[in-house]
Amino acid sequence: MELEVFKYRGELTRTLAAIKRGSLTIGFIGGSITDSRGRNRWPEPVTAWFVDKFPNVKIIVENAAIGATGSDLAVFRAKRDIITRNCDIIFVEFAVNDNEQVTEKRMRTRKGLLRKLLSSGKSDLVLTYTYSNDMYDEMINSQVPSSINEFEILANHYDISSVWMGLYALDEVMRGLLRMEEWVPDGLHPDLRGSYTYGQSVIKFLEKEIVTKSAANTSDLKYIIPEPYNKNNWEKAYILPLSKVELKGPWTMRRCTTIQWMDQALETTVIGAELSFLFTGRGLILGFDFGKTSTDFTYRIDYGEWYEMKWDCPDWCGNDGWYRVSYIGDDFGDLEHKFELKVIYSSRGTNFRLAMVGIVS
Repeated sequence: MELEVFKYRGELTRTLAAIKRGSLTIGFIGGSITDSRGRNRWPEPVTAWFVDKFPNVKIIVENAAIGATGSDLAVFRAKRDIITRNCDIIFVEFAVNDNEQVTEKRMRTRKGLLRKLLSSGKSDLVLTYTYSNDMYDEMINSQVPSSINEFEILANHYDISSVWMGLYALDEVMRGLLRMEEWVPDGLHPDLRGSYTYGQSVIKFLEKEIVTKSAANTSDLKYIIPEPYNKNNWEKAYILPLSKVELKGPWTMRRCTTIQWMDQALETTVIGAELSFLFTGRGLILGFDFGKTSTDFTYRIDYGEWYEMKWDCPDWCGNDGWYRVSYIGDDFGDLEHKFELKVIYSSRGTNFRLAMVGIVS
């Protein structure tokens, strides 16, 4: 089977309409490969292309990508960080960061994310697939890694175009145009040269979809979302306000200063501090400002067995600033439940910062 870099599906009518109006908002959501904070990832050449190609159009960029996060967190961030920003085109990049999740979980979260992004009817979507070394053997043998193949199933269902940036870059490597160490020196994160190659693949897609179709009819922008591919998707996931959390022991609620995508966090440094809350839904995910000095916790649902959450801590992790999630589950039954948590000792430190309570219903 011959693998394809570009899959052209639904036309970018909202993007073309925005360009005609003279103001275009570009959205990005994904992991560290898309994260804008270094100003050296693939969204930079893509943005530069828009600015150069349409000099009389106001270009607004909303890059909501966060390193070491997947579509499970993105479902809860989508409204605040992307949808309310009125993006005309949104690039979604989670093929790598979802790779270690089991199929059913990542299909549920991705479906929920895509349906949320499509629900406003204001945005064109483009799926972008990057690369990690554990995909190499399959790709070199003309096979599609499961994380990408499952995204393609959704892309076909929702009529969303896709760009396999990783395949585009691997082809350059195989042709002698790009060294592997220039592309992904650590097997995952592209260097400046690799990011430029990723960007070039997207630019080639845009040249065909925007420049050659600039005269296309943009009067009909209606989009009817198909029935859910999986009715257990996370489309109805919502955030429980931290004000609903009951606290026991020394706690403070603080404005977050380390992560711009967090508003506030419940914080304690006391072992034995407790919190609890009621929620209605079938699942729960917690979001933390995590770092090397973060402590662990135990929890239980509906007065059941206590479970211990002991974090691993990669070498690259800083003292704080990682928006990290803990997946509690999404099979509790769509009823009212009680969640209880206790802070426990960790040799790393005693900092506990809860920034999000995400409910799946």
